[in-house]
Amino acid sequence: MKEHVILLGALYIAFSAQLILAAIVVLIAVAGGGILSGDPEAMAITGSVAGVISSLLIVLAIPGLICGIALLKRRPWSRYLAIVLGCFNLLAAPFGTLLGIYTIWVLIKPEAAHFFDRSSPTTD
Repeated sequence: MKEHVILLGALYIAFSAQLILAAIVVLIAVAGGGILSGDPEAMAITGSVAGVISSLLIVLAIPGLICGIALLKRRPWSRYLAIVLGCFNLLAAPFGTLLGIYTIWVLIKPEAAHFFDRSSPTTD
């Protein structure tokens, strides 16, 4: 179980990092396009659009980042958060679907509940 939870934590961190990287690329590409045009109106519009899209991507990345770190630290609440995020990830084909299936498969097992329960000894 320990290996599965570590892998899940790393995958959630990696997926979140990918979203943050996408936010940076969108911000540079879209806002940069407006700047390259030299038109003040285009700069204002593309800057606003880039800001909104980048902000949305970062807001979507934050729960996964928190979840991944908490899974690695074996926080009991991280199991529930990961299951909820796994259900949402089922809609994000193809890689999010795979992550969602893997998350649900790992974390609804009884061993997972015992792994996150700090009062009981774990068998890793």
